[in-house]
Amino acid sequence: MGRRSRGRRLQRQQQQQRPEGAEDGARGGGKRNDAGWEGGYPEIVKENKLFEHFYQELKIVPEGEWDQFMEALREPLPATLRITGYKSHAKEILHCLKNKYFKELEDLEVDGQKVEVPQPLSWYPEELAWHTNLSRKILRKSPQLEKFHQFLVSETESGNISRQEAVSMVPPLLLSAQPHHKILDMCAAPGSKTAQLIEMLHADMNVPFPEGFVIANDVDNKRCYLLVHQAKRLSSPCIMVVNHDASSIPRLRVDVNGRKEILFYDRILCDVPCSGDGTMRKNIDVWKKWSPSHSLQLHGLQLRIATRGAEQLVEGGRMVYSTCSLNPVEDEAVIASLLEKSEGALELADVSSELPGLKWMPGLTHWKVMTKDGHWFAEWDEVPHSRHTQIRPTMFPPKDPEKLQAMHLERCLRILPHHQNTGGFFVAVLVKKSSMPWNKRPPKLQRDTAEPREPVQPSPAGPSELDGKPVTGMGDTEVAERTEDLENNGNKKDGVCGPPPSKKMKLFGFKEDPFVFIPEDDPLFSPIQKFYALDPSFPRRNLLTRTTEGKKRQLYMVSKELRNVLLNNSERMKVINTGIKVWCRNNSGEEFDCAFRLAQEGIYTLYPFINSRIITVPLEDVKILLTQENPFFRKLSSETYSQAKDMAKGSIVLKYEPDPTKPDTLQCPIVLCGWRGKASIRTFVPKNERFHYLRMMGLEVLAEKKKDGTVLTNESAASSEPPEDEGGAHQAAEQAASPDASTGSDLSDPAGAAPPR
Repeated sequence: MGRRSRGRRLQRQQQQQRPEGAEDGARGGGKRNDAGWEGGYPEIVKENKLFEHFYQELKIVPEGEWDQFMEALREPLPATLRITGYKSHAKEILHCLKNKYFKELEDLEVDGQKVEVPQPLSWYPEELAWHTNLSRKILRKSPQLEKFHQFLVSETESGNISRQEAVSMVPPLLLSAQPHHKILDMCAAPGSKTAQLIEMLHADMNVPFPEGFVIANDVDNKRCYLLVHQAKRLSSPCIMVVNHDASSIPRLRVDVNGRKEILFYDRILCDVPCSGDGTMRKNIDVWKKWSPSHSLQLHGLQLRIATRGAEQLVEGGRMVYSTCSLNPVEDEAVIASLLEKSEGALELADVSSELPGLKWMPGLTHWKVMTKDGHWFAEWDEVPHSRHTQIRPTMFPPKDPEKLQAMHLERCLRILPHHQNTGGFFVAVLVKKSSMPWNKRPPKLQRDTAEPREPVQPSPAGPSELDGKPVTGMGDTEVAERTEDLENNGNKKDGVCGPPPSKKMKLFGFKEDPFVFIPEDDPLFSPIQKFYALDPSFPRRNLLTRTTEGKKRQLYMVSKELRNVLLNNSERMKVINTGIKVWCRNNSGEEFDCAFRLAQEGIYTLYPFINSRIITVPLEDVKILLTQENPFFRKLSSETYSQAKDMAKGSIVLKYEPDPTKPDTLQCPIVLCGWRGKASIRTFVPKNERFHYLRMMGLEVLAEKKKDGTVLTNESAASSEPPEDEGGAHQAAEQAASPDASTGSDLSDPAGAAPPR
């Protein structure tokens, strides 16, 4: 029996054994009946005496606020959402939310509870983040909120909205990332913070390729694919997902004017794994499972990850360390230890004025350590030898009062749940003033001396790995010699970035296809360039595919900076995904002048370089194109027809330009991929993206007919005119003339939703 068959059989057995109605509906796919929702599982008692004793003793909550603190922890976490900031239609989504969906929530009651109209988070810029008193559970199960919930789900899939916990939005904001910054997200999955960072890169939508990039890493191979899904919603050519242990993430190199230089990041987000006791409001299992021993077990890993991040930060760069834990062993203890070992290379930044409106408590300067059986230790000297493996000296505050004062631990931010109805959180912002002390000495050369090397964090690609070659410069300005490493000599194909060999790095998880850049003399590109009249400035060297053999079916695009990273680090880095899809091969491509059609995923990146096959369409035509599968020319305006009639069959760009003299109409530009057939035009746009554009035009999607791909809206439903029957033979001929007809695709881009594999 095959692996898949065994898996299916096991799944069926588990479903049969599971109590009725106990399916997990958290992702919106499952449903719970009343019995499963109310009585499927025993109610978890939201009490933990050890937890209360621990935090009361540490005095993290201001005097007189303990009851409010505990009461807030026992309440469900309110739903929060964030509008994707860099999209040109963020203002339109905000307008739609305020004037339609939020108004419908006024005077609404659900289960006897009055629904409060969502309010903007006071500290989030430009009213792009909102919170409501509705819990996620009520949002999912209430019939009155079904339309609002569908809107949230659909817009989330399109990448226009992120449902993200309020406190989770804080670290990227404090990172203050700019479009030219090189950013590392060390523990990125599931990816909501990564999405914020990508938005910051694309602050100016007129720049298709920002100079900066985000490298998003996670140690868990499966969670990396969740990260890919999040990043793909934002369609950026400046994101790379990699799979490494953050505590030993490789030091990368880039080519700078022919020299191989170590890559240092301008911004690093270090959102480390933690015990998560700040998430009790949504992860109620924590009430039952909480123990101080979890923090003791994680402290060492958290410190190693933070240290590795500090090593890879450029001088003058900023690193944000954050946890969803309130325990100082995971918070201030890690920061104090990192500051102490940095010997002045790092300092805590004062960010008290950077997010006006956010309420937070200053970091602790004194704390104690407790074991799982309730024993307290105020300093390292009190810890018996038998507990030295469990409790380490780095878990305690520094003894020297002057050293402690110089650290300014009060600059750390601890966010408490009852202050602004959020989860619990800890954030510290570090600035690098100089090289880390162990990087200030030149690395020892193996051939010249038998002495042990300096105590550098172990890294598969650290500066000390440049065997037998002297390294010019000192510390963080090390520059590797131009000579390639032995690993790259002789057996590496130009432009091919494959997975690292198993001897160099243990492979785990799925085996990824290689990333192969299209050679400049590849005959594949010339017809594409001619067909779409691509601008001479188009960066063709940044085109890649995921196969070394056979026909290239999909073409992807990365920024030139990520191309540099990919080409110079294929032997030391496990890349899960990068690039956005810009072209797909037609099944019958040879019949047309160009074998590749445009992909909606990458159209906003590609559009500035396209000078041909563009049709400007009025708003009414956009509605028709998005609600009907293959509208004939006579259904469209004369303006659209006059542009399309002399065009050859094939892929086209449909562009809507807003009319500033009509402020009541849609005021953001729209770019869609389409196909000019023999007598009709169709769009290739993913379903949720179509629904998004229709909503922005004031139409509510009521249903979708699977058979003919027609979308029923409130406008079409109100119309008394029956749908036209165009005649089967003519319609069938049109279908056959369009690309990928054999796949039975609907209006969606058939290959638009899946990440490149």
